[in-house]
Amino acid sequence: MITIITDTGSDLPKQILDEYEITMLPLVVQVNNEEFLDRSNIEPKQLYTYMKEGSVPKTAQVPPSIIKETLTSCARNKQPAIYVTLSSGISGTYQTAVLMKNEVLEEYPDAQIEVFDSQSASLGYGLMVYEAAKEARDGKSFDEIIHTLQHYRNHLEHIFTVDDLEYLLRGGRVSKTAAVMGTLLKIKPVLHMEDGKLFPLEKLRGKKKVLGRMVEIMKERAASLNDITIGISHADDTETAQALKELIIEETGNKNILITMIGCAIGAHAGPGTIALFFLNTPKKVS
Repeated sequence: MITIITDTGSDLPKQILDEYEITMLPLVVQVNNEEFLDRSNIEPKQLYTYMKEGSVPKTAQVPPSIIKETLTSCARNKQPAIYVTLSSGISGTYQTAVLMKNEVLEEYPDAQIEVFDSQSASLGYGLMVYEAAKEARDGKSFDEIIHTLQHYRNHLEHIFTVDDLEYLLRGGRVSKTAAVMGTLLKIKPVLHMEDGKLFPLEKLRGKKKVLGRMVEIMKERAASLNDITIGISHADDTETAQALKELIIEETGNKNILITMIGCAIGAHAGPGTIALFFLNTPKKVS
């Protein structure tokens, strides 16, 4: 079976990782002058507690040594491998993984290894990885799985909002004036991802309006809502994620919804209370 590899930015729950034998590599989180491996020796809830107490975490890509060791193991065991990375637009992991792949291929020239830039974040590429792992288990070929990943990359929508504009300010996503005024007026931004980078869509007042608008955008953009998996990820806000799920079911009838917590790699930049919605704007054709 083809080995599917991803990193902790994909926010896939342990149950899916275990069931589909997905290999998860850790991104690095630096907080309070300590360095951690995401979901290895620091969990998301712990990071969000630090952030609420005023800590300003930083993140770094998956250590090159871990990537090379993982790809070398696959090559040595003649195991085809596809590594789906966090978007190259927001992380250097993809570029590093390509370098590590090339080093491994020098030693094992016949190895079948692909490094795939998801151009996505959080459960957005988590859904890609999930689909790829299902196809790997079903015996689909290497090329067929890559084709599926390309379809998801081209047609996956990311709609999200943040609870506190301060975190986007730190990352340079909004101006200081916008952040201060947004906080005073309780304005919540609605953002999306395009070509692997984040862009603002709208600004609304009040969480309820934002959730309603997120569902409206999904209904406008999704070509079909009957046969797709919808993803919701949240930064330590289970209650709002559940409210969004119930609103989606009420508005669309689709109950095929996966909810997961945003991990440290993405949460460090988006902040506690972030809510994200993922769906395909063109359903994958069933072959």
